[in-house]
Amino acid sequence: MHIRPFANSDLPPLIDLTIETFRPFIEGYVQPLMGDDIFRHQHGQWEQDYRDDVPTMHDPGAGRHVAVAQIGVAIVGYVSWKISEKPNHGEICRLAVASPHRRHHVGRQLCLHAIQEMNADDVEVVGIGTGDDPFHTAARALYEGPGFTKIPIAEYLKKIRPKLCVSARVRPTPPLAATPYRRPQTPAPHPSTSSQHSLF
Repeated sequence: MHIRPFANSDLPPLIDLTIETFRPFIEGYVQPLMGDDIFRHQHGQWEQDYRDDVPTMHDPGAGRHVAVAQIGVAIVGYVSWKISEKPNHGEICRLAVASPHRRHHVGRQLCLHAIQEMNADDVEVVGIGTGDDPFHTAARALYEGPGFTKIPIAEYLKKIRPKLCVSARVRPTPPLAATPYRRPQTPAPHPSTSSQHSLF
């Protein structure tokens, strides 16, 4: 396995890998947990969210980096990290491994690679976030192995108002402007018709 820097040509397979990796978690765990209403509000366009987010992960000028794991010509995983605005602080943002290559230390090697790269940039403390659910059991073991300390954090969501279903906004018709009454003017007689020729 070879770990190399991100190339622009990696973008389509990385987007597909991200969606494939997190689909079971989002659709199989998050959606039933949140319920349909909150899920639609928070993650209703989750696939498009990843399509929009993945292209932003690699921007070295802004301190964001991606490394790709490759076996032969196949991309089998990637890791993204960023250098924080906090002094000497970095964060592993996302780690994804293709399903046939999980449990083969690909994720561990990618994680260690990101740590080494941040160490070269004088980072002293590295953070990483993951879920406390069954889907992320392997991820927690992976991070705790190299010595990351788990910080218990709870997050809560509550729906506080019903969804407003408005198909279109109808603006009230403005009142008609008042028009002063004018007496209709009698049309001028035709030149061929004069008073002496009138029947009355």
